Amino acid sequence: MQSVQQATESLIVEPVIAAARMERKLAQSALAYLGRQPILEHGGALHGYELLFRASGENRAVIKSDLEATAYVLARTFGEFGLADAIGPHLGYLNFSRELLFSDVVHLIPRKRFVLEILEDTAFDADLIRRCAELRKAGFRLAMDDVAGWTPELVDAIRHVDLVKVDFLACDRTRLPKLAGLLKRERKTMLAEKVETRADFDLAKLLGFDLFQGYFFARPQVLRTRCTGPAQRCVLNMLIALSREADIPEIEQALKRSPQLMMRVLRFANSTAYGASRRIASIREAILAVGTLKIARWVQLLVYADGSSLAPEADPLFQLVGTRARLMELLAGEFGAAADVNASVDAAFMAGVLSFAHVILDMPTPKLCSELGLAQPLRDALVDRQGRLGDMLKVTEAVERGDADAIAAGCEALGRLTPARVSTLSMRATAWTDMI
Repeated sequence: MQSVQQATESLIVEPVIAAARMERKLAQSALAYLGRQPILEHGGALHGYELLFRASGENRAVIKSDLEATAYVLARTFGEFGLADAIGPHLGYLNFSRELLFSDVVHLIPRKRFVLEILEDTAFDADLIRRCAELRKAGFRLAMDDVAGWTPELVDAIRHVDLVKVDFLACDRTRLPKLAGLLKRERKTMLAEKVETRADFDLAKLLGFDLFQGYFFARPQVLRTRCTGPAQRCVLNMLIALSREADIPEIEQALKRSPQLMMRVLRFANSTAYGASRRIASIREAILAVGTLKIARWVQLLVYADGSSLAPEADPLFQLVGTRARLMELLAGEFGAAADVNASVDAAFMAGVLSFAHVILDMPTPKLCSELGLAQPLRDALVDRQGRLGDMLKVTEAVERGDADAIAAGCEALGRLTPARVSTLSMRATAWTDMI
């Protein structure tokens, strides 16, 4: 038996959905990629993953800018995959350039879930040493990447990190015992990276290394997911609003102009662990959960990570989603402040956007609801078209397919609405989408 959602899609919206799916299959930019390589503990248990830049399904990286590569990885991890799919319950390791270490972007990172790897060519001057102390005091764990041998500079630098990654491909084997002894004296966690043979693994264990990474265990895996990259103009509009220290209603309005950007904020809220302790029921709640400062930092990343100039008006799915979400918002507004908070205008707009999110993300709606940590009324509406929000969705879908009987039935179920009033609100919704 078809679900309510499937039955609706088989009508007027089916051609739009089919076209959107085909376009996303044909366009490489519609896929987001992320590399990850496992890091193992001494006994072979999985300790974590290093997350790596991948611009395509090919398992190699051509990096022109360390800053842009890290920004890309962060945006994909939090905005596309989410922590559950990217690293699961394990630790994540991220390469960080000097510029990003000094930026506010570092505070996007859940400090208990990640280790920040300082790139090998980063000079440990007084400013960086001071910054490392600040970050460690704030609870961040730092690693020094690609160490290839003992140097006087290394002796000074390792005091300011928690973990040292030793490059077994580049390191002189005769000097490894001295390097390992130094790291042990400083009580640093030792990670043997680029371990490619059994002999390297046995040597690393003999010298007392704690963690292991390399081709001997596993090559990097390339993850891929459906990309929800927002149009660059929408990102810039958000940056403008945030730079003016806009209040929450203004940010809310900016998000409503880009359903794809709103999807990313919801994923970000859940990925940074805010969604674990509270269920998101509206756009405003997501903003409050994350905080405008964190949203501002994250949107800055999208400027680096997404170069698409595709205007949203060129996408018929965008038109359909925008009009549906706006009509849902207008319908909820007809019930005033006395209406159930779970069917507020915020929740109604969100329901309209998310009712097509399974197309954008190529993911079943129940799984999507679970991943985004949505409140039960939103789940009921999106999965089964139940509750007040579900009734509004049924009316909206009836408008889209021109079903007068279903519109009348929906008005009767909701109360305080007439088909004539719904028609007026529908025209307003279409005009709003055309305007933005």
